[in-house]
Amino acid sequence: MTALTTHVLDAASGRPAAGMAVAVRTAGAVVATAVTDADGRAALGALGAGEHTLVFDTGAWFAARGVEAFYPSVAVAFRVDGEPHAHVPLLLSPFAYSTYRGS
Repeated sequence: MTALTTHVLDAASGRPAAGMAVAVRTAGAVVATAVTDADGRAALGALGAGEHTLVFDTGAWFAARGVEAFYPSVAVAFRVDGEPHAHVPLLLSPFAYSTYRGS
């Protein structure tokens, strides 16, 4: 099993994206949900090997702050192959996002 974590940073404000809802989908089904903490981090449990998708509720998060955003959600598909930990960060602004394989 692979422990999954994420970290969301609002690149426009230079601050963590606290309070963002995040879900993990495996084979189309939601297998875990979380809300980012004050530092923009969330732990999403353990995953088996294979393909998974992290879905960030960016539209609701920006709307709660009175910010119009282009992306209502961000879905990041990734694969795990039995490593002990996977970290998938998201750098976010109202009109762009970036992600990478973290450590």
